[in-house]
Amino acid sequence: MDFKQLISHSKEYGFIFQSSEIYDGLSAVYDYGPMGVELKNNIKKYWWDSMVRLNQNIVGIDTAIFMHPSTWKASGHVDAFNDPLIDNKDSKKRYRADQLVEGYVEKIDIKIMKDVAKARKKFGDDFDEAQFRATNQRIIDRQTKMDDIMGRMGALLTAEDMEGMKALIEELEIACPESGSRNWTDVRQFNLMFSTQLGNISGSESKLYLRPETAQGIFVNFLNVQKSTRQKIPFGVAQIGKAFRNEIVARQFIFRMREFEQMEMQFFVRPGEEMKFYEEWKAKRLAWHMSLGTDASKLRFHDHDKLAHYANAAADIEFQFPFGFRELEGIHSRTDFDLTQHQNLSGKKLQYFDPEINESYVPYVVETSIGCDRMFLAMMANALQEETVPDADGKDSTRIVLKLPAAIAPVKVAILPLLKNKEPLTNLASDVYRKLQSHFNCQYDEKDAIGKRYRRQDAIGTPYCVTVDFDSLEDGTVTLRDRDTLQQKRVHIDALVAEVADSVSMATLLEKL
Repeated sequence: MDFKQLISHSKEYGFIFQSSEIYDGLSAVYDYGPMGVELKNNIKKYWWDSMVRLNQNIVGIDTAIFMHPSTWKASGHVDAFNDPLIDNKDSKKRYRADQLVEGYVEKIDIKIMKDVAKARKKFGDDFDEAQFRATNQRIIDRQTKMDDIMGRMGALLTAEDMEGMKALIEELEIACPESGSRNWTDVRQFNLMFSTQLGNISGSESKLYLRPETAQGIFVNFLNVQKSTRQKIPFGVAQIGKAFRNEIVARQFIFRMREFEQMEMQFFVRPGEEMKFYEEWKAKRLAWHMSLGTDASKLRFHDHDKLAHYANAAADIEFQFPFGFRELEGIHSRTDFDLTQHQNLSGKKLQYFDPEINESYVPYVVETSIGCDRMFLAMMANALQEETVPDADGKDSTRIVLKLPAAIAPVKVAILPLLKNKEPLTNLASDVYRKLQSHFNCQYDEKDAIGKRYRRQDAIGTPYCVTVDFDSLEDGTVTLRDRDTLQQKRVHIDALVAEVADSVSMATLLEKL
């Protein structure tokens, strides 16, 4: 399904609403509705359990949004947390210069993927994609051009050469997506942090920032966590929390927002061992995404051409959103930059005494960082499908279905009396609802024909529907309908919990890791 349909579906079925919509909304800020908050909480729980519950050497923390302003000086955010922005003089629209170049490169990549798709269709099972990419001259030339452009842009951004960035945009003849004009302003740097005041007195001494990332709360608490939990290196600290970035070019629904939620884990390691753990966490994080049923063709690694000031290695796990491959999760080797910076600025030692080598040192850090909102969007994009299925009369009909993994679906079971206002049926259906609601998130629905109710549950991703009919009054059995297979079977009411429990349990996902 296309992106506009996904956005429309998200609102219609209570997943995502525009913030302050009755006042015409607030740009790039969104609210999660009744279905959305359930799905988001389930995604967070799966991430948390996979990080903290399944790893003895990873613990959790929840740090404050407000931090001492020196934190952001030490981290480099005050001086270096910038985006390169450029304006089109004709459309008056503002863009990130690096994203304009990336968009140009993406168009070349799309051409490559079309060539690959044609070849796969032509050669069938005998098709070797790696060999085709390595031997087809047109693909080689296009890939070389892509690599050259991205390499040049990485060098320009590292050198903070804004004149060079504008020259690259002009050389590539990149036009404004809205006006088609190439009448650009100079490229300028823009700091992304929101600032506010502590108390009622204005001035630099009371200036605070809304945190642009959750990681720094972990770093400043490194020794507090290590000593209180008696962890030995290597160990990790996980956190889920809000972060804020004053994105000038915020677009693509909830993909890029000004207020968002991060799921981050900082893994502290012995200096010199960071690359080993960097590769391990790349593999583990990819496996986590695969465990949710995401097709391998929709995921890929992208190594950073421009490294952040704190990193010696960085890669993104990219997901194929409806608008192309974009960053979903970052894995970074942050070296000892953050702890050393905080140690130097605060004057407090942030070192670990390693009993195995009888030495104190500032640990190196490997980070995994995923946007919860982007993960939410990826799950919606991956699961929302339109398909043809037989209806009650045996004729083909179209349904919109959200094929989420059952464990993270907002509603696990819907209880549906065959008819409304039929007291024996509705009374029994209510009893079934009460029996199940302490085990699963359930929904009771008696409005409209049973077929329409099935379609509503399909649209919100409910894996099971329980229909209470007149036979239920006689023998205590109900019809259990599977969302994906559409198969129906009779199950005794007393066996419903056991019948559903395993397939909707988070353990079914965790056991895949």
